[in-house]
Formats: sequence, C-alpha cells, structure tokens
Amino acid sequence: YHKQLTKETQLSKFNQTEIEAMLGSYTKVLFIRDPFQRLIATFLQGMGSSPSFSSFVQDVLDSGTHNASVAWKPLVSLCRPCLIPYDYVVMFGFHRQELGHLLQKAGLPVESILPEFTDTQVQWTYRWLSEQMFSELSVQQKKQLSHFYHWDLAAFSFSSSFLSD
Repeated sequence: YHKQLTKETQLSKFNQTEIEAMLGSYTKVLFIRDPFQRLIATFLQGMGSSPSFSSFVQDVLDSGTHNASVAWKPLVSLCRPCLIPYDYVVMFGFHRQELGHLLQKAGLPVESILPEFTDTQVQWTYRWLSEQMFSELSVQQKKQLSHFYHWDLAAFSFSSSFLSD
C-alpha cells in the first residue's frame, strides 16, 4: 500500500476506502490458538497475579470481555475475522505444516527458511496441561469460560478444545 505506515498505526485510523485498498493489497495471515491454551500460557507466564489457575480464571471472567487483557481477550474481538477476509489462518500446533504451505504459495524455499518445529510435542504437552488445569475449575467456571469464548469457538475449528465440550 502506498502510504507509509508506522508500527503503531491501527487500521481503524484510516477511512473505508483506504482500509479496502490496504486489505486488498496484502496477504492477510491470522495466527490463532485455542482460547483455553491461551489462558494456560498466560497463567504460566505469570501475567496474572493469582496464586492458582482457578483464581486466575475467575479474575479473567470477572474482568469481562471489554476490560480483558489482549493476552486472553476473545480472538474475534481482536482480529475481526468476520470483517477481514484473511487469506490464511494458521493454528498453533500446526506451524510446520501450515507455514510450509504458506511459504510454498509465496514461492519461497520452504526447507531452508523454516526452523525445526515440535508441533506433535507441543500438542501433547498442551493436551496434558489442559486436562490438569481444566480439572481445577468448577462446573460454573467451565460454563462461564465456554460462554466467554463462545464466538471464538464458533468462528474457528477448535474441535479438541476443552471449552467445546
């Protein structure tokens, strides 16, 4: 796009014509992650001050979607998948396969660019962590989290998410 963009420029700062021109001139890639896994990662990184995962989840639920941190805010409110026609959606845990396809489509040499991913190990680890953390939550918290991330679960195929159950 012909305008100079700074790192801080948000799409909402442009008028509709400029937005359409920009979106039409870029390849749009969206990286997504299961919302429950995002919560676990945020908790493990110490971004909440809660002593337990259950109390952290309660803090998240109490904050609501409008006051939520970007770390756990529902994806649909951050990246607007219904408004922006993304060309590629890359799901966490499938980086090697999906990024390889994306690089190939872009005409770039796949094997020489991609780092070594351990997607299978990551999937197994997060499955185990999800089971452990999910068991700490009350039935009410589980229901509230499913509601909190309802639109993410509807917009993206997180079929193995604990929140989908």
